[in-house]
Amino acid sequence: MSEPRASRFVETGKPRGIRVSFEFFPPKTAEMEQTLWEAVTRLAPLQPNFVSVTYGAGGSTRERTHTTVKRILAETMLTPAAHLTCVAATCAEIDAVIGAYAQAGVRHIVALRGDPLGGAGEKYAPHPGGYRNAADLVAGIKRLADLEVSVSAYPEKHPDSPSVAADIDMLKAKVDAGATRAITQFFFENDLYFRYLDRVRAAGIAIPIVPGILPVQNFKTTKTFAARCGASVPAWLADRFDGLDDDAATRKLIAAAVAAEQVLDLVDHGVTDFHFYTMNRADLVYAICHLLGLRPSSQQEAVEAEKDRGAPPLPAGERVGVRGFGQ
Repeated sequence: MSEPRASRFVETGKPRGIRVSFEFFPPKTAEMEQTLWEAVTRLAPLQPNFVSVTYGAGGSTRERTHTTVKRILAETMLTPAAHLTCVAATCAEIDAVIGAYAQAGVRHIVALRGDPLGGAGEKYAPHPGGYRNAADLVAGIKRLADLEVSVSAYPEKHPDSPSVAADIDMLKAKVDAGATRAITQFFFENDLYFRYLDRVRAAGIAIPIVPGILPVQNFKTTKTFAARCGASVPAWLADRFDGLDDDAATRKLIAAAVAAEQVLDLVDHGVTDFHFYTMNRADLVYAICHLLGLRPSSQQEAVEAEKDRGAPPLPAGERVGVRGFGQ
C-alpha cells in the first residue's frame, strides 16, 4: 500500500504549516496599476510571509519600484521585500537606495546582480564604480543596515554561469556575505529542484531554498521568458497547451491544473515554503494557495460579510491587510 499523500491532508484552521510569498512588478500605466492593486487586494488576506517587488535599473523604472514599495508599506499590512540590483549604478547610488528603503520602513531586500541594460545576449559588465556581483551587493547591504536579505538560486544554472558548480559557489558567497534565504528561478520539473537542493546541501549551504513557482498565465509568453532566463520548458508542458491559442478559458483551466500538480507534488516531498511569480494576476495564485490550505483570516471574512450585508466598513486601523498612513 502506498504512503498517504501529505497534500491530501492539508488542513485549514490549523497552525500554518505552509508559508507563501508573492512577487509583483511595478506598473507602467494606469491600467496596469489597477491590475496590480486588484491582485494585491485579492492576495493580501492570505497573509503571505512577504511580497516582493521587482526592480529595474535606471530612471523611471527604478522610481516605479520605489513608489510601489512605499504604497504597500503605507496602505497594507503586508511586509514588502524590495528587489535591488547592481546594474548601471555606482556603489554610492545603490547605497542611497538602501538607505532610503531602510528609512521608509523596508526591512527586507532581494539582492540580485541584475540583467544587462541591453537585455538577453549582451554580456554583463559591472559598473566601473558599482558592486561587482550579488555577493558584493549583499555585503554592502549588511554593512549599511540590519536588513533581511534574500538572493536568487538557479536549479538549471544562471545563463551566464559556466556550470552549476560555479553557480553554487556564487550562492555560497552570497550566504557568506549575509543572505539568509534563496528563491529559485521558476522550473517545471520538480526533479530539477530536488537535484539542485541535494547539491546545495552537499556544499554546506543550509539556508532555505524556496522554490519559485510560475503559474502559466500565457504559454507563449512563458516560453519566451524561460528562454531568456535559462529555464527549460518540457515537451509535456507544451503538449498540454497545444491547440489552445484561441481558447482562453481552457488555457486557464490547464494552467491551474499544471500549477496545482507541481505544488502538491512538492508538498508531498516535504516542501513547506513557496514563492509565486504572480505576473500581477491573482486568480491562479489564489486558487493554488486555497489548495494548500491557506484561507483569509476570520477577521477578513467578517469584513467581507459586513460588506455583503451593506454595513459600513470597519475603521481603517481595524481592517485586515490595511495599515494607516504614518505608521
